[in-house]
Amino acid sequence: MAAITASMVAELRGKTDAPMMECKKALTEADGDMAKAEELLRVKLGTKAGKAASRVTAEGVVVCSIDGTTGALLEVNCETDFVTKNDGFLALANAAVALIAKHNPADLAALGALPCSLEGYGPTLEDVRKGLIGKIGENMAFRRFKRFSSGAKLASYLHGTRIGVVVEFDGDDTAAKDVAMHVAAMKPVALSSADVPAELVARERSVAAAKAAEAAAEAVAAGKPVQSDEIVAKRIDGGVQKYLKEVSLFNQSFVKNDKQTVEQMLKASGTTVKGFTLYVVGEGIEKKVDDFAAEVAAQVAAAKGAA
Repeated sequence: MAAITASMVAELRGKTDAPMMECKKALTEADGDMAKAEELLRVKLGTKAGKAASRVTAEGVVVCSIDGTTGALLEVNCETDFVTKNDGFLALANAAVALIAKHNPADLAALGALPCSLEGYGPTLEDVRKGLIGKIGENMAFRRFKRFSSGAKLASYLHGTRIGVVVEFDGDDTAAKDVAMHVAAMKPVALSSADVPAELVARERSVAAAKAAEAAAEAVAAGKPVQSDEIVAKRIDGGVQKYLKEVSLFNQSFVKNDKQTVEQMLKASGTTVKGFTLYVVGEGIEKKVDDFAAEVAAQVAAAKGAA
């Protein structure tokens, strides 16, 4: 049996908003497996346990550069929100995304090696990054990027500096821009139900099956009739199909007119969306949580020791 630490409980609570004791029980049942414990909480607590899972947990910006049918989307991270407003940091991010669009680097290492001079630092982008770290006094890093050059038209939308979307399309510019805004708001994971990653479908089916099993156990305990396997299977399939519609772009209700789907809106405007990319700052990164009381106590102890 894996040891369940306070930090593990805190991490799961941060992801799910579930009560501390429920987090500890889930981790114990999952033998310390964080992903499994999160699923167990979703089964027990319903959608409440998943609400905080997509919260942004790191600071930084998403920037975009588009020139005709060529473009790039980039996420740059830093330690605090204060630095995201620093002119030097923003200049670094915008210079980097322009370099990606122009030079098509193979990876982050190749990006850092590209020629760049800013605020007296250079001659490479990596040299600029290191120089600004020394000047600002805070770590910063290029996290991920995507370059677009398929020949399709490009539409972008930046929600502040924390969410960025690029849509590849043919057709009406306004409709494509609306789709980019929709993606930023609704955060689909794929274009259509058929495109949803298999691992996400399997996970959703597992959660639905576990919920059904728990409902059956409660019915038995209460002396109520248990639904047949056929009915249970249909309910599970129904839950999965509902999930697929909720997370696929074409099936989602259009944010500007919930009486039509995105697919219907695109058809009416003669527009074809070929793909989209969505970046949310800090998505999937665990943010360090400082324990202020512990920090003060440590400083007091250090001062006493020095006295």
